[in-house]
Amino acid sequence: MLYQFHELNRSFINPLIQWAEASAKLFTNPVSPLAHAPFAQRIAAGYELMYRLGKHYEKPEFGIDKVTVNGKEVGILERTAVEKPFCNLIHFKKDLSDAETAKLKHSKVLIVAPLSGHHATLLRDTVRSMLENHDVYVSDWLDARMVPYSEGPFHLHDYVYYVQDFIRHLGPDVHVMAVCQPTVPVLAAVSLMASENDPMLPKSMTLMGGPIDPRKSPTQVNDLATNKPYSWFENTVIYAVPPNYPGHGRKVYPGFLQHAGFVAMNPSRHAQSHWDFYMHLREGDNDSAEAHRKFYDEYNAVLDMPAEYYLETIKIVFQEFQLPKGTWEIGGKLVRPQDIKNVALFTIEGELDDISGPGQTQAAHDLCSGIPKNMRQDYVAPKCGHYGIFSGRRWREIICPMVGEFIKKHS
Repeated sequence: MLYQFHELNRSFINPLIQWAEASAKLFTNPVSPLAHAPFAQRIAAGYELMYRLGKHYEKPEFGIDKVTVNGKEVGILERTAVEKPFCNLIHFKKDLSDAETAKLKHSKVLIVAPLSGHHATLLRDTVRSMLENHDVYVSDWLDARMVPYSEGPFHLHDYVYYVQDFIRHLGPDVHVMAVCQPTVPVLAAVSLMASENDPMLPKSMTLMGGPIDPRKSPTQVNDLATNKPYSWFENTVIYAVPPNYPGHGRKVYPGFLQHAGFVAMNPSRHAQSHWDFYMHLREGDNDSAEAHRKFYDEYNAVLDMPAEYYLETIKIVFQEFQLPKGTWEIGGKLVRPQDIKNVALFTIEGELDDISGPGQTQAAHDLCSGIPKNMRQDYVAPKCGHYGIFSGRRWREIICPMVGEFIKKHS
C-alpha cells in the first residue's frame, strides 16, 4: 500500500506545487508588478525552493545534439538501434555520410549504463566525451512501472542476456564499457561467451567503479546489503505498481524509495545544497542556481527496478558473492571469468569512491586469470569519488583519454 499512499500524496500536494511554481514566476517576471515589490527576490527564491522540493522529476533528455570531431562541429542524431521490453539500445549517430563516417575510423563502443535507480542520462558527460573519437551506443533502461505486466519478469540473468544480445548486434569489433553496477553482468556476459568460444566476443571491456568483489573495502552500500537479511529486502522495499501505470501489478523496488536512500546517505550535504540554492537565488547568482537545477533534475529523476532483478542482485552480488567465489550459474552454466583470453581488460576506480570501494573493481584481474598481462590495465584516480570517474573535469581531462588510448591499442 505504500506505493498507493505515495501516489495519493503526490496528487494532494500537486496543486500546492503548481501554485509555488506560478508564484515564483510572478515574483521574477519583469512584466509582473509583484517582481518590483520589496523582498520580491527572497519571496521568489522561497517559492522556487518549495516547488523544486515537491515536484515530480521526469526522465531528462540526453540533450547531445553536437560534438567536436577533429576540430569541426558535427551534429548528433539519437536513434534506437535495438528495442527490448526493458531496455533500448541507443545509437548516438554522427550526422555524416557513410563515406565520411568510414574515414573517421571510429571504434564502436557499447556503454552499459547502470540499472540502479537513475536513468542512463546520468552518463551524459561520459557519452559526450566518448563521442569525439568513438561510435557510441548506450543501454537505456526503462522504468519498470512503464513496462506492461504482460512482458513478464526481468531477472539478473536477463540483464546478462541483454548485454550479450547488444554485443552480438554490434559485432566482434565492439568495445564494452560498464559503469558501476553493470560491471558484474557485463563480466558475466563476456565470461559465458568466452566459455562457449563465441565468435562475437568484444575486443575489450572497461569496468569502472563496480562491485566485482564487494568484500573488498566495503562501503555503506555494501554494509546495508549484508547487515539486513534477504527477507528484509523482500518484505520491506518491494511493492506492486499502482493501477495508473502500464506496469500495474508488477512488483518493483520503487524509485521514490531508492531516492530516499540516496539522500539518507548524505542528508546534511543535500540540505546544505538546497540552502545554497536559495541563497544563490536571493543574491541573483543565476549561474550557480542553474548548476543546482541541472544536477538535481538528474539526481531526483529515478526509476522503478523490477523486484526479481533487484532482489537477485542483493543476494547474488552483495550477500553471497557468487561471482568472486566462482559459484554463479546462469542457465545451468557456471560463470567462469578465467575462460576469457582474448578480450582486453581495463579497470578504473576512484580513490575516494564511497559506492564501490577501492579494490572491488580491481578484483576482476584476479578472476580473469586467462587474459595476458599485456592486455590488462588498471587505474585508480587520485582524490576521485564515484561520480568523478565518469563525469566532470577528471573524467574529461584524464580518464577519458586513457580509455581512448586503451581502446585504440586493442582495436
